[in-house]
Amino acid sequence: MRLVLTKREDASPWMSLVSPLVAVALTLVSGAVMFVLLGLDPIKALGIYFISPISDVWALQELAVKATPLVLISVGLSLCYLSNNWNIGAEGQFVMGAIFGGAVAIATHGVANGPWVFPAMMLAGMVGGALLALVPALLKTRFSANEILTSLMLVYVAELLLDWLVRGPWRDPQGFNFPQSVMFEPEAQALRLMADGRVNIGSLIAVVVVILGAILLGRTLKGFEIRLVGEAPRAARFAGFSEKRMTWTVFAISGALAGLAGIIEVAGTMGQLQPSISPGYGFTAIIVAFLGRLNPVGCLIAGLFLAVTFIGGENAQISLRLPLDVTRVFQGMLLFYVLACDAFLTYRIRLVRGEGAAA
Repeated sequence: MRLVLTKREDASPWMSLVSPLVAVALTLVSGAVMFVLLGLDPIKALGIYFISPISDVWALQELAVKATPLVLISVGLSLCYLSNNWNIGAEGQFVMGAIFGGAVAIATHGVANGPWVFPAMMLAGMVGGALLALVPALLKTRFSANEILTSLMLVYVAELLLDWLVRGPWRDPQGFNFPQSVMFEPEAQALRLMADGRVNIGSLIAVVVVILGAILLGRTLKGFEIRLVGEAPRAARFAGFSEKRMTWTVFAISGALAGLAGIIEVAGTMGQLQPSISPGYGFTAIIVAFLGRLNPVGCLIAGLFLAVTFIGGENAQISLRLPLDVTRVFQGMLLFYVLACDAFLTYRIRLVRGEGAAA
């Protein structure tokens, strides 16, 4: 006697929409159990994690700031995953975008200024992220290398490159020997949408990217090609679509969006390059993409939810004296439950006895 997973003939579309909500509910229940084991009031702890980040106008502004990179990166990752290309290195592409865009800000510091500087930084950031993303695309299409491993290993290359730059050639000579670049000029910083707030133009760019992504997937031939290559590669070949060309395309788009997120984060909230510029946006965006059902609009909603966990984790550090790693536990549980719910959507558990079990 044994348990067997049998593929369902047709999965309910309604269950596909409900599945992320079930995953979120299971995450909250598991989080409550975790807080009880830590000797904390679960209602109070969950309130700090999930209610306080949306409790006032300032908190909502911070929510938009945190969600912006998650949404930008996850939309690009969704295109990759829909086409059966597994880009796990968005964190490195995020950092590389910050490096390329930051190079423009540093090169023009005190030399040239004007409204063209920040758009040039965004363009450079997209180029930097795309170039790094095309490395695993090249290795996959030319040498059949596993893109999961190659894209992930390049994360460390980008992070170490940034660390070397801000401790070496790009270190601020007036920075009291701290590993950081000069502060960007006002022309090299993202435009703030509110004079006394932290929300910048990057949030509007993220919304535009979501709209364009939804149009691409739902209304264009390229969107159909992305889905067909991922779901039925053989049919895609018969239709004249190239898997290799698609790999290059989606990796370039994904890397460009991650790079754009990187330079917006640096120019919008930090104003300079530092050894560490990301709390793990590139990896968290993977959860956002799956929680959003690989749909740009879903990524927007899921990005806002995951941004709540980032802010809630920071609040818990202060109010409950919990380590920030608890936030990663929440995010890990959420990804586990999303994948588990998806597995039960695709397969049903069947108990097999007798000869069937032996077979």
